[in-house]
Amino acid sequence: MFRKSTLVLAIGLAFGAQSALAASSFFSTFTPLDASATPLPTNDPLEATPFVLSSPKFSQKSIADRGTQIANGYFNSGAWDMQTANETGTDAGRYLYAPFETGAAGVQRIDLKTGKVVTLVHPGTQGFVAGDASRWTPWGTYLTAEESWSDPSQPASSKGRLFEITNPLADPNNINFVQRKITPADVRVSHEGLAFDKNKNLYFIDERDNSHIFRFSSSNPNASNGADYFGSGVVSVLRVGNGLTKEATGSASWIALTNNAGNALAGTIVKTDPVLGTSILDGRATPNLVQFLGTDFDRPEDLEIQTLANGNQRLFVATTTNDKVFAIDLTTDTVTLFASQNSVNMKTGAVVGTAFNSPDNLAIDADGNIYVIEDQGGGNANIWFAKDADRDGIAEEIGVWATLKTNGAEPTGLYFDPFNPNVAYVNVQHPASGIDRTIQITAVPEPETYALMLSGLGLVGFGLRRRQRKESARSLRYAV
Repeated sequence: MFRKSTLVLAIGLAFGAQSALAASSFFSTFTPLDASATPLPTNDPLEATPFVLSSPKFSQKSIADRGTQIANGYFNSGAWDMQTANETGTDAGRYLYAPFETGAAGVQRIDLKTGKVVTLVHPGTQGFVAGDASRWTPWGTYLTAEESWSDPSQPASSKGRLFEITNPLADPNNINFVQRKITPADVRVSHEGLAFDKNKNLYFIDERDNSHIFRFSSSNPNASNGADYFGSGVVSVLRVGNGLTKEATGSASWIALTNNAGNALAGTIVKTDPVLGTSILDGRATPNLVQFLGTDFDRPEDLEIQTLANGNQRLFVATTTNDKVFAIDLTTDTVTLFASQNSVNMKTGAVVGTAFNSPDNLAIDADGNIYVIEDQGGGNANIWFAKDADRDGIAEEIGVWATLKTNGAEPTGLYFDPFNPNVAYVNVQHPASGIDRTIQITAVPEPETYALMLSGLGLVGFGLRRRQRKESARSLRYAV
């Protein structure tokens, strides 16, 4: 009994350690950096490993670069932006997608198994510009959108559109890239972040000063395709309190701009697409009206959703102009200020001040930690780790997790691999060299974790060898 129990225990130790490796991220174990680094000379070979990382346990490598892709016959216009993997379905986690944030935008796909990079949507297809958003859908397709829309006083632009690749695993020559109207009202904004909650509501923003945060609640949340999902439902805008205070915190509500069928409510600002001649709802202008008043945020950008231990969810919103990140409790509709220049710096213990500047992108690791990526040039472009141990939507402190050195570039599209908690990907966008890159960052577990697993495996091996010797001896006795 004792020998059998020992073997079981050893197996438990081994597989328990393996489970710990699989379930936890080691990215949160680091020593905060200074908030700047010396930029690299343009075209320096070190652009292939461009980050100052905050732990010797972190490593980096370039897995895609624009120069190689063009040389292989897959033209792209550069400015690689937000990223996502194919998170569900066939070969889940194999591919990484990103749009080009240029005047002739497109979409590329990295095969993480073979390393092959292909252009799926050729630059300028359907007049696609300023590709920014990148999100996998609940029904297994890829969404991107344009960061471009007209000011309220101007004639309507033909941009501000949402696009879907309905067959994102297909051969590059057979990709189906279609515009998806957000309801029949066709709500237009300057897009960046997109995020689905557990109820399959879609959140999006309008990237501009004095603009807004939106939610789309589909009439068909379990739809199996984008046409049905976006075909009807309510688009609403966030109002905090009475809506009169910019970037307010506290109790909030969602103010409808469309009816349940997705048609524009009376009094909303409806314009005409100058190319298609169809009606569109101006998502930038309408929330300025008293009856549809939304709370103003200065340049809201990326979105990320965190799921708490009790199953509740929180939506995080980066706002660049005033250096803030907000958190919205989606159960109570309560808004808190998550991080700002008044947050405590992990490195110094003092208020972080102007070292925290222009938060743009957001990312979340396997343990639910939030990372904030700055919109700054190489040398000053930081990725911050936000510590919120009690998960109350207010960071106790923030620290520099990585700094980009590439001249003229900014980091963007940080994405933690949902199938490997110790791997992340980040794009180096619009460097002076013209060679955008995708960098893979890997975290190595602490030695004691490996020691636990190896000791367990050692005990398993010892137990098996001992059992084999006894069985051999028994066989010899029977043979005699």
